[in-house]
Amino acid sequence: MEEAQYLDWNNSTQILNKAYEAGLFVLIIGPKGTGKTSLVRDFAKNKNINQESINFSLRTRESHLIGTKTLTDGTVSFEEGLLIKSMTSGDMLYLDEINSAEADVLLRLDEALDDRRQIVLKESTGEVVKAKEGWFVVATINPLSHSGTKELPPQLLSRFPVRIRLEYPPENIELEIVKKYVSGNHEAEIIQAIKLANTLRQAAAVEELFYSPSLRETIAFGKLLDKGMSPKEVADIVFGNVYTQWGNIEYQKVSDIITSMFGN
Repeated sequence: MEEAQYLDWNNSTQILNKAYEAGLFVLIIGPKGTGKTSLVRDFAKNKNINQESINFSLRTRESHLIGTKTLTDGTVSFEEGLLIKSMTSGDMLYLDEINSAEADVLLRLDEALDDRRQIVLKESTGEVVKAKEGWFVVATINPLSHSGTKELPPQLLSRFPVRIRLEYPPENIELEIVKKYVSGNHEAEIIQAIKLANTLRQAAAVEELFYSPSLRETIAFGKLLDKGMSPKEVADIVFGNVYTQWGNIEYQKVSDIITSMFGN
């Protein structure tokens, strides 16, 4: 099945368009599984621009961004990293979960993102790499409640003056999104699953639960119903079982909610 197109329910695409035209970098803030990556991928596709992506973690090094020296048949050459590649080609650069990166990585990034849009290649010849006209950068951050995330330094935040807040969509919109991926035969059950997901999200938001289910889970729920499984069984598998990671009390709390919504 071809990937469904992003359903833009809060005008995010228009904001991205305006920022792109104005040459301003964009920060998208929101929990996991709200469609941040789908939004950016669809934007690049519709604009017909090439997109380079870096997914940040504690293991991301400066060399991933800038590049490394390589030795081939006795010749030393420099293999460009994704940041340098996107700057020289004027491609769009997508920095996913930027607030999971280490401080030294963010420092190098900050150098490239300031108003001069240039970086000194101290790893190679010391030349100055200037970004090609039209270079566009979009970054995403998860709220600080997600493990491994840190606060972005203020000077780096200021490099992204356009900020889009992406929350979980309203229930009727989430239903529309799920229906793009599944047959239309189980609407009542999917509506119930979305209600369940929102109950769990609200509990996670006030730290009563450790995990907040994403749009991926409600889509998975619909797909498994299409395979002939019962709603209660699918709710346990998709929404319930993950909570055993935090012990039996946590799991039981969620299990009781599922039983009250889907029966035994």
